[in-house]
This record gives sequence, C-alpha cells and structure tokens, in this order.
Amino acid sequence: MTTSLAGRTILMSGGSRGIGLAIAVRAAADGANVAILAKTDAPHPKLEGTVHTAADRIREAGGQALGIVGDVRVDEDIEHAVAATVAEFGGIDIVVNNASAIDLSRTRELSPKRYDLMADINVRGTFMLSRAAIPALKRSPNPHILSLSPPVNLDPKWLGAHTGYTLAKYGMTIATLGLAAEFGADGIAANTLWPRTTIATAAIQNLPGGDRLMAASRTPEIYADAAYAIVTRPSAECTGRSLIVEDVLEEAGVTDFGRYAAVPGTPDEALYPDIFL
Repeated sequence: MTTSLAGRTILMSGGSRGIGLAIAVRAAADGANVAILAKTDAPHPKLEGTVHTAADRIREAGGQALGIVGDVRVDEDIEHAVAATVAEFGGIDIVVNNASAIDLSRTRELSPKRYDLMADINVRGTFMLSRAAIPALKRSPNPHILSLSPPVNLDPKWLGAHTGYTLAKYGMTIATLGLAAEFGADGIAANTLWPRTTIATAAIQNLPGGDRLMAASRTPEIYADAAYAIVTRPSAECTGRSLIVEDVLEEAGVTDFGRYAAVPGTPDEALYPDIFL
C-alpha cells in the first residue's frame, strides 16, 4: 500500500449497502471523497439502506460524500453523476463498478427481462460509467478503474451453470481489461476483483439456502480491504489484471483471515466457495 486516499475522489455505481458500502466506508476512513450513483432514493422493504444513508455512513467514517440518485442504465444519469462529482470534488481519481444484478436461472427459465437487466447493469453500466469518467481520470495523478467481477474461466461447468449471468459478469471483466489495454498509455489502471468465498450480502441472503450461505461467508470488509490495497497502488504498477481478494491481501501482508468470518470462529475450510473460481 503506497499511498493514502485522503482527498482523493471515488465515483461508485451502487453502494447503498453491502460490498460497495464497505469499500466506500474503508476509503472514507482515509478522508476520501465518495460519490455514489444509486437508485435507492427511498427504503426498500427487503433491502437495507439508501443512497442517503450510505452518504451518512461515509461522513461518519471521516470522508466527504455525494449521494446521486440515478440509474447506471441511463446515459443521462451517468453523465450527470460524472459532472456532479467533478463539480463537487474537483475531479475523479477512482471509478468502482460495483452495481450488478444477479439471476442464476438456467437458460430456459431466465426471462428476457431479467437477461436484459443483467446485461444493462453489469456490462453496459460498467462500460458507460468508465467511459464517461475517462476525461476526468486522465487528469488524476493515480487513476484507477476497479470492477467487481470474476476472472474469465472457460470451464464448461461455469459456462453452462447459469449462462445469462455468466455472460453478464464476464462482460464486466472483458470491458475492464479492454479499458486497461486501451488507456494504459494514459496511465489509467483498470482491474477486476473477486473473492474466493461467498460474501455476506443481501444477494447471498436472498439465494436458496441463504441462511446457510450467510453463515459460511466472509464479511464485506474483506472485499473492502482488498479494494483499498489495489487503488492505493501506483496505477502504472497494477493494471489489466483479474485479481482475487485473498491473493491481494496476502500480498499486502495479511495472513489471518479469521476476523473476516461472518460467524466468528468459522474455520476457513468451512466457508462456502464463490462461483467462477
């Protein structure tokens, strides 16, 4: 970890709760500025947190916050988010593509509407938000794009398990690696990050067997600490990579992951492995 995030500005898609919020709060502890583009203007009956409560958490942690109500699927909302972030904080140093939709249905059971939702949020949203922020990132002394998506694994068990979702998540990764190649000469790093185990979030809770999965998961803070380790590196030294949360932390000197267990005392071997790895 080569630098602090004090005074640096993050623009994140989503972030009202879960992993995105944990990343935002970790950055705020350094005194970062965090702008969140999210749809959750009002509380959801089944999901905790709004863009406004997230902004409060960021301020409580020591950062500056800008909550932007909008949809990463809407081009005008993306352009507004970028412009508002630059106007409020003077620039953008980091883009975190956190917003993502999940549906593990098999191909014949996956509705066209759900397929389009995943494609629009995961792939198009990642590409368009990153694209809109490129001019601001070029002005940053250490610009990063970080997408929460897995390494591309062509093992048939993943290609065939839930093809619609696999397409959407791999699309995020390919877009990010493409941006790394295209804008590397401009000094912009672009990487992806994915965990070895499930993370205790609402997305996991709402899956079949959610209670069991939650108990066998790690907390979002492990993702946040790994993301922090990536975006505080010099951008020229780390780009175009599909990174794994635990590998990043081990490289940063973390050897004991026990404190990240959602249920204290759960041994590593009892945790549930995440998909795609």
